Amino acid sequence: MDALETGTLAVPGATLHYEVRGAGPLLLLIAGGASDAAVFEPLATVLAARHRVVSYDPRGNSRSRLYGPPVDQRVGVHADDAHRLLDHLSADGEPVRVFGGCAGGLVALELAIRHPGRVRTVVAHEPPVMELLPDAEAHRAFYDDVHAVFHREGVATALDRLSAVFGGRPAPALPEAYDNNPFFLAHVVRPFTRHVPDLAALRTVAERIVMAGGEDSRTYTVHRPAVALAERLGHRPVLFPGGHAGYAKNPVAFAGRLAEVFAAPVPARER
Repeated sequence: MDALETGTLAVPGATLHYEVRGAGPLLLLIAGGASDAAVFEPLATVLAARHRVVSYDPRGNSRSRLYGPPVDQRVGVHADDAHRLLDHLSADGEPVRVFGGCAGGLVALELAIRHPGRVRTVVAHEPPVMELLPDAEAHRAFYDDVHAVFHREGVATALDRLSAVFGGRPAPALPEAYDNNPFFLAHVVRPFTRHVPDLAALRTVAERIVMAGGEDSRTYTVHRPAVALAERLGHRPVLFPGGHAGYAKNPVAFAGRLAEVFAAPVPARER
């Protein structure tokens, strides 16, 4: 088993905790929502056979502490964090492979927009780009309600309300170093689901973007934005084993599919 290296990196307003496994081409894994580097441990261990795999706790989650009181998070700030981490670990500026799950997919896409020379291939797995859906206003109201329920009735009730985007089932229970749900519900869920990527800028790097989703979550609301954004880019979304959190629940099969995608990074275009 490859040794695990851990470190910290000071960024504006926070300190990031990161983990590195394996050797080879750099592969950055970006967690979303309430997750941290722990969610990728099984996947990273598999991928480390062929890559130098970097994962980290997003600012405000677990071991990546904010300076000062918690504030609403912005996708652009998180993308800049990812870029600084890449510069810290790969000073030669080589383009890297990037995978982002859920809100981490939003960050990965923004990284490609802001720093296109830094990415080789970005796989964005079911990013919550709700504003691209025809019923965006209803989704905005839904996440406002989740946020309000959290403040009024607490974490458990808010997460139960959030289950609607997962087909009425509870959100997947995922490994994490600490419980980040209060921070997620207070400061992440609304601003991230309101984020709209610069589609014109994204189209300039469309050949490096792979929109992805889970085979088992195709009928869920959480899957719809990946399809919508793929259509905007002229792509077909690529299906991965498992559901919304297949990377945590089916790491071996998921890693195999990810290797296939990275080997042939240009998605098929609609004709």
